Amino acid sequence: MTQPISPLLPISYSKEVAAAKLRGAPLVALESTIITHGMPYPGNIEMARSVEAIIRQEGAVPATIAVIHGTLHIGLEPEELETLAKTEGAMKVSRADIAFAIAERRTGATTVAATMIAAARAGIKVFATGGIGGVHRGAEESFDISADLEELSRTGVIVVCAGAKAILDIPKTLEVLETRGVPVVTYDSAEFPAFWSRSSGLASPLTLNSPAAIANFQSTREQLGIDGGMLIANPVPEADEIPREEMEIYIERALDSADRDEITGKAVTPYLLSTIFDITEGRSLKTNIALVENNARLAAEIAVALAE
Repeated sequence: MTQPISPLLPISYSKEVAAAKLRGAPLVALESTIITHGMPYPGNIEMARSVEAIIRQEGAVPATIAVIHGTLHIGLEPEELETLAKTEGAMKVSRADIAFAIAERRTGATTVAATMIAAARAGIKVFATGGIGGVHRGAEESFDISADLEELSRTGVIVVCAGAKAILDIPKTLEVLETRGVPVVTYDSAEFPAFWSRSSGLASPLTLNSPAAIANFQSTREQLGIDGGMLIANPVPEADEIPREEMEIYIERALDSADRDEITGKAVTPYLLSTIFDITEGRSLKTNIALVENNARLAAEIAVALAE
């Protein structure tokens, strides 16, 4: 069972989020790694503002989560969002080190896993992101598997994404999610998406076609006493996708470059995304922004449906 946040923890709710909690308004959590590690300024702040605006338009309240100078923020004021977007050298925190960042008064951007932890403890049931982490290609040698998968199995938050990042081993990622008992639902499609592409070539374990159906599924899980999160895979809009066959060429080139440069650990994903951005001359980033906005819209609709 998820424990509430201790009153001893240094925590700050934005005015908007605090007011929403008081009146029981639907909330949508947002991660901050995409702001600090996903794209440069000012594109990152423009994207963050756009995503928050979309959530408000759909009747929910955005709660961007980050650790700033040792304080856990659930929702950011406009000036805090601006400062974070300009911050260099922020930690990329997950389950293993979110408490370290708070204890050592560091500034850290939250990954999917860390955002889920903070959201659940703040009573936020829905979280929008770009793509989850997963099993890296070559994991049979590197053992590089994202903590996001374990978090999905233990923390009761609905995570809306465009699938696992396509730089990963998607079949193995789905196998781990199945083993850990995580429901994987693709929205309005029988095929599991691959981040920049609408299809990974793999059948989706489950499919639902409306936010209300997703909310009903989650409510039924809660009634059964089933712990853990749910993954909602939302294919990128067709007009914005980069076809899977084309993306595989770019990904292989980026992976070869990472091997040559001996990139390991947490540096792998940002390196690959940056390299693919260069190879595609910015197309990958445009698609990334489009899918994040699309996910924010669906997440807000689910949050509203849960509140009804």
